[in-house]
Amino acid sequence: MTRVLAVANQKGGVAKTTTVASLGAAIQQEGRRVLLVDLDPQGCLTFSLGHDPDKLPVSVHKVLLGEVEPDVALVETSEGMSLLPANIDLAGAEAMLLMRAGREYALKRALAKLADRFDVVIIDCPPSLGVLTLNGLTAADDVIVPLQCETLAHRGVGQFLRTIKDVQQITNSELKLLGALPTLYDPRTTHSRDVLLDIADRYGLAVLAPPIPRTVRFAEASASGASVLSARKNKGAEAYRELAAALLAYWEHDKPLPTYSPEL
Repeated sequence: MTRVLAVANQKGGVAKTTTVASLGAAIQQEGRRVLLVDLDPQGCLTFSLGHDPDKLPVSVHKVLLGEVEPDVALVETSEGMSLLPANIDLAGAEAMLLMRAGREYALKRALAKLADRFDVVIIDCPPSLGVLTLNGLTAADDVIVPLQCETLAHRGVGQFLRTIKDVQQITNSELKLLGALPTLYDPRTTHSRDVLLDIADRYGLAVLAPPIPRTVRFAEASASGASVLSARKNKGAEAYRELAAALLAYWEHDKPLPTYSPEL
């Protein structure tokens, strides 16, 4: 059965796109067929995986509007993943979807047509709580919330968690919140640890392990049109490989996901 994971946070700059690309590459390296979905009109995931958003013949916006079949829009990445790419046209699609009945289900309908082709689908939701994010959450089995390990990281988290509850009650009763994923983590500082403990305490939110360390390798990888796993050995890639293995064990063998402890 295809597993669909949404990576979402209404706050930008939390390594959401990096998480989608890196997790996808790590899961693909484990022998699974992976589809990544770019739902951000800025097309950051599309660009970071080596495709120019301004030169796409077809993108996900036409898929969501039902103008083309989803397989027509698929492109391949250098690391063997498939991608439903995005560009600024998606902003127009968002406005048009608002006028349609069942607008929250557009992505779910599209992914159903690809279900036999992929083992894992990972959705990069835009940094907002609009109809595109609702599409991502409605289509997903699980959701992870990347959180930057800084004082203001939890601003808006409460509102986002309320949105997830609304989706669970209205459009996707099966959606599971797996927890927060700490990103840009610096283990040398007590500040990073304090932020994570505060998030866990304030929201009762599981904090997934391992935390993703801050490293320049992520920026270098995006500039090269590939994920951080394509670079030489680095701590960021190893952390995402560990998380990918834990997710596969959870999906396939019902093993609990590891959570963060301040002793780590």
